Amino acid sequence: MPLALLALAVGAFGIGTTEFVMMGLLPDVADDLHISIPSAGHLVSAYALGVVIGAPLLAAATARVSRRKVLIGLMLLFVAGNVLSAFAPDYHWLLAARFLSGLPHGAFFGVGAVVATGLVAPERKARSVSLMFLGLTVANVVGVPVATLMGQHMGWRSTFLGVSVIGLLAVVSLALLVPRDGTHGPAAGLRGELAALRSLPVWLALGTTVAGFGALFAAYSYITPMLTDAAGYADSSVTLLLALFGVGATAGNLLGGRLADRSMRGTLFGGLVSLAAVLALFPVLMATAWSAALAVVLLGTAAFVTSSPLLLMVMEKASSAPSLASSANQAAFNLANAGGAWIGGLALAAGLGVTSPAVVGAGLAVLGLGVAGVAYMVDKRGPVPSGGRERVVASHVPEHAESVHH
Repeated sequence: MPLALLALAVGAFGIGTTEFVMMGLLPDVADDLHISIPSAGHLVSAYALGVVIGAPLLAAATARVSRRKVLIGLMLLFVAGNVLSAFAPDYHWLLAARFLSGLPHGAFFGVGAVVATGLVAPERKARSVSLMFLGLTVANVVGVPVATLMGQHMGWRSTFLGVSVIGLLAVVSLALLVPRDGTHGPAAGLRGELAALRSLPVWLALGTTVAGFGALFAAYSYITPMLTDAAGYADSSVTLLLALFGVGATAGNLLGGRLADRSMRGTLFGGLVSLAAVLALFPVLMATAWSAALAVVLLGTAAFVTSSPLLLMVMEKASSAPSLASSANQAAFNLANAGGAWIGGLALAAGLGVTSPAVVGAGLAVLGLGVAGVAYMVDKRGPVPSGGRERVVASHVPEHAESVHH
């Protein structure tokens, strides 16, 4: 595997750390800025909103620019957002800085996925994507706990300065390791990129992402009360258990990359079935401490087995605009985060029990399986016309892939 994938993973590590660390720093930020915990929670929403808005817009706006330059520019924007977060004088400035930090998130993963798949042989595309996302999953195991401890002992502002340093390391790595040749975007421009999103298979793939990861976040958003109220863990043990989720996610990401290179569709179906089964068993698994810990690992594994095949499926269905499509997939991921948490919260508010969000999540996984099934049936019917032209559904290899590989 090319060393350029390491540069992408470093960027993903920084992005994953800054995205999730705010959840652990909310009390510290609230105390320092004299705001309520719910108000501090809006800082998480501001970042997610930045991802949803920035992912398709930045990917489309930079369609004609060298992807190497785009990646470096996006990471510099990420660094700027985190530096501004560290020095924000009040809550409203911090809210704006968190929104700015989220803008490059989706586009970085979207453009990075296209670069990653173009650097390797066709039979290793899914594995290359999983190695880039390895930075994101490892961030949950190492980056977030370390950054949270740093913020608790040295002040929350130090956390964002530390993440800024990681971002600068990513900039240097990208400049040194990503090749200058073979990373140019298509000549279609903004109109051509947007036209690719008129394809039904693209929207079915994005819908699978929303439902599948909505299933994860319906449960994961409320994993702490499940572990404390149902499984009997102390609050102090939750951080370690969440690290176990990161371990499971890392294993699932790597496993999904290998399996998807053999059968993309089979890996996707298998992952969604596994996710539905794990979530449906949560009420039973949360009955004892040891099985609850196992459930957390299995949840991360089953969910992230689907990450590589979902992204590749979106890219292949929009072969003329893979950067925009894969960036849109990141926006769909964050919509799944917000929507899944909301639906899981409805189950709790209805008094259905502390593990009810997981059962609701199982239903969302089944819904995702249904959408994926419809996408499969559409594929069997052949290419789908879009705007008067036919989209190529078969596996797409970027023109530069072979030359870069050699």
